Amino acid sequence: MPNDEPQSAIPAVAAALPEYAVELRALDKRYAASGHGAPKHALIEVDLAIPRGALFGLLGPNGAGKSTLINILAGLVNKTSGSVAIWGFDIDRAPRRARAAIGVVPQELNIDPFFTPRELLELQAGLYGVPPAERHSDEILGVLGLSDKAEAYARTLSGGMRRRLMVAKAMVHDPPVLVLDEPTAGVDVELRQQLWAHVRALNRRGTTILLTTHYLEEAEELCDRIAIINHGRIIACDTTEALVGRLDSKDLILLLADDLEGVPASLARFNVEPAGPRRLVFHYRPSESPVPEILSAVAEAGLVVADITTEETDLEDLFLQLTRDDAGAAAPEDSRGRG
Repeated sequence: MPNDEPQSAIPAVAAALPEYAVELRALDKRYAASGHGAPKHALIEVDLAIPRGALFGLLGPNGAGKSTLINILAGLVNKTSGSVAIWGFDIDRAPRRARAAIGVVPQELNIDPFFTPRELLELQAGLYGVPPAERHSDEILGVLGLSDKAEAYARTLSGGMRRRLMVAKAMVHDPPVLVLDEPTAGVDVELRQQLWAHVRALNRRGTTILLTTHYLEEAEELCDRIAIINHGRIIACDTTEALVGRLDSKDLILLLADDLEGVPASLARFNVEPAGPRRLVFHYRPSESPVPEILSAVAEAGLVVADITTEETDLEDLFLQLTRDDAGAAAPEDSRGRG
C-alpha cells in the first residue's frame, strides 16, 4: 500500500480538525493457533468512534479485548481486518502520522532509574523525531507537577510521581490523543486523586483521553462517554449519564422510629423488603416517580419515619448486568480472546 507521508513523524496541523479522535470500523483481530491451542478471536467487528476532546472510558472484564484494541492503536499488534483512524490518519495509509497523533501510557512502569525526568523526556522526544528547538520538556513537567523533580533520578521518585512521569513521556510529541491503560493500578487513594486532577487538566487543554480502568467508580466520575467491551464485542456505548440511566432503578431506605415485626400488609403492593428491625428498603423505578405514594402509604400504616435515604444505581450495577447477560452470547472460540 503506498505511503503518502512526509519525512516528519509529527502530523501537520490539519486545516479542519477531525470530528472523531479515534475511529474504528469493523475492526477484527484473530490470533492464529499455537501449539495445541485453538485460534483466538480477540476483537469481533468492533465499531467505535471517540469524539474529539472526549474523556472516554473503555471498560470490560479481563480477557474482553481492551489490551488488544489498545495495542492495535499503538502499532504493537497488527489487525486482521477493518479500519482504524487516529486523528483522521488511517493506520495503514499513514502509519507514521497515526502513531505520532497518539501517546500511550501502559500499565507497566518502564522508566530507566538512572535518568532524570528531564533526560527521559528529551530522550523520548528524540525517538519521536522532535527537533530540539521544538521540545517542551519543562512545560510538560510543569503541567504534571514534576518541575521540582526535573533533575532527580527517576529511581528516587514516589510511585505516583513515576505514574505521572509515564504520562509525561507519552506527551513529548504533543499528541492530540492520549491513552491511559489502567493508570491507577496499585496506586493509593491520594496519588490516584492527584493523577486524575492532572488528567482532567490535560483534557481541559484539549487532549482527547481514552481510559481503561477496573475502578468503575472512577470511570463514572471522570468519563463523559463510556464503551463496554466483552468477548471482543462492544456491547454498550453511550454517554455516562445515559448508560447509568438504563437501569431505571433506585432504592428508598426508611429508618423507622420503632421496631417492626414484619412488613405491613398495606405496603405489599410495593417492592419492599425489611433490612433490619427498623429499616425498610423500597425498590422502585425513578421514571415512575412513586416516592410520594410510598411515603403516603407508610404514614397510613402508622409507621413513624426517623430518617430517609436513597441509593442510586451506578455504573458497576450496569456493568455487572451487561457482562452477565452477555456471558453466554459468545461462541466458545470468542470467549478465549486475549484482553
